[in-house]
Amino acid sequence: MRAETEPESTNAPELPHRPRLLPWTGQEGKPCYLIADDHGGPVSRLADATESIQLGMGTELLAHARELLPDTPRGELRFLAERLTEALRDALRVAESRGQRLNRLN
Repeated sequence: MRAETEPESTNAPELPHRPRLLPWTGQEGKPCYLIADDHGGPVSRLADATESIQLGMGTELLAHARELLPDTPRGELRFLAERLTEALRDALRVAESRGQRLNRLN
């Protein structure tokens, strides 16, 4: 005689997607995640817009750095390096988030 298992309750909602890494951090610099459906929503659209702004700022900073680096005084170099570091951090977060979402499609 074989034992049959009861089907799991259908009352519990299923999460259709894995969490999306958002382009900002929460308290104490901890990552923020969003669970959304295929239709997106206001937070998902805000995250998309923020990613676009962050990548655009990184592009502008890189162009600015190329112009300044040959003749820039040390104090200005530090400021530029700090901003480039922030832009790189943001770009890496966007890349990680988008990479996670691409892996879900495969």
